[in-house]
Amino acid sequence: MGKITLLEEEEDIEKATRALKAMAHPLRLKILCALKDDELPVLEIVKKVGSSQSNISQHIDILRTKNIVESRRNGNKILCKIKDIKVLKLVSNIQAVFCSKES
Repeated sequence: MGKITLLEEEEDIEKATRALKAMAHPLRLKILCALKDDELPVLEIVKKVGSSQSNISQHIDILRTKNIVESRRNGNKILCKIKDIKVLKLVSNIQAVFCSKES
């Protein structure tokens, strides 16, 4: 196995820590997995994740304050998406490791 590169920049360490803390809650991880492929309206996230709209909105607010998710209004819908490509890659890697058929 090759040499492992550690995070060296303080800013990178802070970003990684913030993202991992935000993802540590099961519902927030589900929200991020739902947003992995697309920008979605809150009601679509509710359908995919399976919780109440108020609960999903509270967790989206947490993700927004941690700069993980951003949202915008489009008519009467609030559309959400993952803000940082690095978080998208992290979510994809988590799914690849934990959701694969291999053990």
